[in-house]
Amino acid sequence: MTEKTVSKVVTINNEQGLHLRPAELIARMANQFESNVELIKDSERVDGKSIINIVTLGATKGTQLRIEASGADAEQAIAALAELFDNEFLDTETAEQT
Repeated sequence: MTEKTVSKVVTINNEQGLHLRPAELIARMANQFESNVELIKDSERVDGKSIINIVTLGATKGTQLRIEASGADAEQAIAALAELFDNEFLDTETAEQT
């Protein structure tokens, strides 16, 4: 059985880009899935489950990234991560407390 690979292009819309907080949210979300998750900026490809790797992309506002997931739950991983980007990294736990 072959692994399913799914990808989606997203744009960084928050003013601060991908700093530590959004990188942590992305990694936390990606780690909820069995699939391998990678973020791709131009020709640079990093592990989407690693906060440090995500930060090294240096993605600023307006940067387009490709999220790629390979595995049994790849579609679900892409959908969840794309929603996180669409919501400009709104942490639902933080939002519920305010």
